[in-house]
Amino acid sequence: MGYLKIYWRRYRSKFILAIAFLSMEALADLMQPAIMSRIVDRGVAGANITLIEKYGAVMLTITLIGAICACSRNVLSGIVSQNFAMDLRQDLYTKIQKFTVRTIDRFGPATLITRLTNDVTRVQTFANGMMRIMLKAPLVGIGSLFMAVHLNLKLSLILVMLVPIIALLIYMNMKISFPYFRNVQSALDRVNMSIQEYLSGIRVVKVFNRFSYEQERFQKNNRNLGSLSITAAKVGSLFGSLINLAVNTGIVAILWFGGIGVNHGTMKVGSIIAFINYMTQILFAIMMVNNAFNQFVRAKASAERIGEVMNNKENLDISFDENEQNDQAEKIRGAGRLTFRSVSFSYNKQRDHDEPFLRNINFDVLPGQTIGIIGPIASGKTTLVHLMMRFYDPDEGEILLDGRNIKTLSIENLRERIALVPQKSLLFAGTVRENILWGNDQATDQEVYKAAQTAEADEFIRQSPNGYDSVIGQGGVNFSGGQKQRISIARALIRRPEILILDDAASAVDAQTDRKIREKLNRLAHRPTCLVIAQRISSIIDADVIIVMNNGKIEAMGTHDELMKRSAFYQKIFRSQLGDGGTTHA
Repeated sequence: MGYLKIYWRRYRSKFILAIAFLSMEALADLMQPAIMSRIVDRGVAGANITLIEKYGAVMLTITLIGAICACSRNVLSGIVSQNFAMDLRQDLYTKIQKFTVRTIDRFGPATLITRLTNDVTRVQTFANGMMRIMLKAPLVGIGSLFMAVHLNLKLSLILVMLVPIIALLIYMNMKISFPYFRNVQSALDRVNMSIQEYLSGIRVVKVFNRFSYEQERFQKNNRNLGSLSITAAKVGSLFGSLINLAVNTGIVAILWFGGIGVNHGTMKVGSIIAFINYMTQILFAIMMVNNAFNQFVRAKASAERIGEVMNNKENLDISFDENEQNDQAEKIRGAGRLTFRSVSFSYNKQRDHDEPFLRNINFDVLPGQTIGIIGPIASGKTTLVHLMMRFYDPDEGEILLDGRNIKTLSIENLRERIALVPQKSLLFAGTVRENILWGNDQATDQEVYKAAQTAEADEFIRQSPNGYDSVIGQGGVNFSGGQKQRISIARALIRRPEILILDDAASAVDAQTDRKIREKLNRLAHRPTCLVIAQRISSIIDADVIIVMNNGKIEAMGTHDELMKRSAFYQKIFRSQLGDGGTTHA
């Protein structure tokens, strides 16, 4: 948990000041039983009103000082814990943003959300508790023990016997409880995952009427979480009860032996009252220490889970050559030539016996060309896109952009030069205009309109209630699939990329609109190199080069006419979609 050191250095001055106020508050609490003892033994027993008033004024002053210190400590603890949690959450979010897709896949979105929210909150709660109660408890407990020993040595022997027993119970509680609380957090991950999957796929659930299945799945995960939480609570309750029993046994013993002492005249009533007050404070301190250890166990489990993310160095967002680190500042741009040279890739490269998902991919895309990529599902088409964007790096071979290995380019420079319209269009909360400006937030209104016109989106946007200022619902629920795809294409075009990747981006668009978009792309003054990944052969039939993928390798490559003459696999795709009487151009 070394990652927490930076936050300690950042907030230690305020933390130490809060502890100073807490110490003064504890000191005020410790002084009050001793003063009360003198009021009873000297003032009340001797009927001395002046002495009672004097000690009463001192007691009131000490109480006031303790209250001021408590208020100051509360304010500081709130400021420190809230700022600490805010910084930790921000740093954790930034760290997750730097992860590659492979690393995010390994963790899973649900557990990352839990660590970013629930686990950070647990650590924050512990940090806040340390400055409010947890550090005060041992101060009051140890102080009360010393005051009790000073007050009556014989009765304090009862405390000396009890403290080791209670310390042992607290240690056993911490040791046994920790694995349970870690399992609780893992179970919470699974509950969050089932909720996330249900909400993201709610339309599919409704279509297939799988509500009962989803309810059973959630119920199973929820019951598991409840069962583990109850088990953890039982363990904590067992040790809490044992500690209570030990402390209350001590109080009974003090009352018993104290009563005998008062009877024999060897002890004073005020001393017994003070001793019981100190014993009560020790009881409070012990319960707080026990609670602190419970909180510590939970916070430790959460801190370790956060540490797994913060300390993760595997695939931490893709590095580039140190000699090329000035790329980002120079914003190097080229013509848009893309080359794959002997590229192989596997999603599970740690499993040596598995064959690569992509094998020996070689092709060269010239600037301004349109390349069509077609093939069956899971043939590797989208994986090519992931490698171009450096979501993953190839296991073998290299990918060149304008003659330079993309590993020598900064991530910012690379992704500024490439625009991607993915298979599943994702729109963000906000207006249509804001979503298009995601591609280039410096673009003018005219550039927004031009990009929308090229993407065949301008007409339906203007017909919306507020035009380009129409608010998009979460995930774009108030637009159709085809409309969302066209807004996504406009968002990519406004970037003025060197390479435009359309990953099945017109799958929800009718053939006529698809053809219009392709025609307008070909007429762009700044014509990017265009890679069109499609299931429909009509979408790529006019491409300069068509790459036919099959089972992770290039089956054939050439123009439509060339492939129709020499590729049986391409002919099969063509006939399955357009039939023997299909036209050669859409």
